[in-house]
Amino acid sequence: MNSIGLYFHVPFCRGKCPYCDFYSVRCTDGMMDDYTDRMIGQIQYESKKIGRPADTLYFGGGTPSLLGGRRIRRLAEAARAGFGLENAEITVEANPDSVSPGFFREIRAAGVNRLSLGLQSANGAELKLLGRTHTAEQAERAVRDAQEAGFGSISLDLMLAVQDQTEESLARSVDFCARLGVQHVSAYLLQIEPHTAYWKNRGALRLPDEDAAAERYLSACRLLGQHGYRQYEISNFARPGFRSRHNLKYWRCEEYLGLGPSAHSFLEGKRFHFERGMAGFLRGDPAVPDGSGGDFDEFAMLRMRLAEGLTDEACRARFGFPVPERLKRAARRYETAGLTHCAGNGFCFTPKGFLLSDALTPEILFAR
Repeated sequence: MNSIGLYFHVPFCRGKCPYCDFYSVRCTDGMMDDYTDRMIGQIQYESKKIGRPADTLYFGGGTPSLLGGRRIRRLAEAARAGFGLENAEITVEANPDSVSPGFFREIRAAGVNRLSLGLQSANGAELKLLGRTHTAEQAERAVRDAQEAGFGSISLDLMLAVQDQTEESLARSVDFCARLGVQHVSAYLLQIEPHTAYWKNRGALRLPDEDAAAERYLSACRLLGQHGYRQYEISNFARPGFRSRHNLKYWRCEEYLGLGPSAHSFLEGKRFHFERGMAGFLRGDPAVPDGSGGDFDEFAMLRMRLAEGLTDEACRARFGFPVPERLKRAARRYETAGLTHCAGNGFCFTPKGFLLSDALTPEILFAR
């Protein structure tokens, strides 16, 4: 019986970052208690209905660390009782200014074994422009405290092509991650999303142009590689043995259950999600169907996000046939431009290709 992943969306934040379009609300103790109780009931119900184990659990947000150690422990215990979580990877996202040594010790004792900290930048001016309320010094203290609490798998988020970012400031942020000895870095190009403060003020933002943004991304790939972080997905880099097992489920088109307002799921060929809204989730509104999923096109599109790319082995394991020859031929068209790397058993994007993957993926996938 294949294990699934579990995703718990914790929508609480102290404030809204100007670039963020994830569902979040300001938190109160009462609301967080109600949320935790509702989540535990949902975990118990879904575990009986699904009847399958899970081997990853990811607390995403929002700012899950605002729940505090006691509530996170209750949720982890309910998940373990319902889904086993044997030898599981259990991740909690946190902001550097919402944690303490005691918090790290408490969640580590509850079985959490991986942290994802929202650094975004090690440059104070960039942090202010991003609306972040922590400093680089607080981030360093958080990493040190987590390491002292026994965490040996820590990821830091970096944001690329932000206002006033230079090659030098980016290099300092990458060096900061490496110096702290974290095992994983997620490096995302800033996207200006509708319904965010950045979107409303986009005309006044001092953002790099498209070419400069591309240079920041390629520089990040190069610098992280020099520090021993291997790229395994468009925006994710890890030292050997520390790739995110949970996120790999998404990119490998494997099954997962999402609980909490706005959380998405993919189970038994069906996709569904909970609506964005705390009130509806607390009163028990059911998840909304999103249709079917997991067909070859979706599988191939997701696999092409990975540095390993689309391979005969992966296709045979899932569908019983190798990568269609028309896709291999299409991928080879871009190899001389340095956008793809092709072999007899499949193909993948290069870092330059990842920059253009939104356009290249459909060109390859639907080639005739």
